[in-house]
Amino acid sequence: MSDKPQSQEEVPTPEELRAKAEATRDQLGRTVEALAGKADVKAPAQQSTAEAKVQVRQKAAQVKDKAAEAARVTRDKLPDPVAEKAAQARDQVAQAAATLAGKLQEKTPEGLSDKARQVTHVARRRRGPLLTVAALVLLVLVRKRRTRGRR
Repeated sequence: MSDKPQSQEEVPTPEELRAKAEATRDQLGRTVEALAGKADVKAPAQQSTAEAKVQVRQKAAQVKDKAAEAARVTRDKLPDPVAEKAAQARDQVAQAAATLAGKLQEKTPEGLSDKARQVTHVARRRRGPLLTVAALVLLVLVRKRRTRGRR
């Protein structure tokens, strides 16, 4: 707008004023959105976190593929007698574990096995806190051992 007085011919019509007001509102809205976008610190951080997750997943997939390829190459190079012995040993270990589990189940009192199942179920459901407690206990034990070694 100017400081000059307007003559009768320069007076805008109501439609022109409405159009000008609408254009100003639109421009103001775009400006506010741009400023809000610049002020939003969370969005770029979330986007970079999402990109990092994608990169980690891709790297993990690459590592997994390389490990599978290395295992396949190793299996291919492994002599047949060694592979057969390894398979026999695996079967023997599995059979021994099953036998031992059966014996333990037979000799364990019913109440104790029920409690063991309950504890196992709770531990599986609450794995995070359980691992945290285990890590803290391990840290305490390591610290105690170090202080004993310094004496």
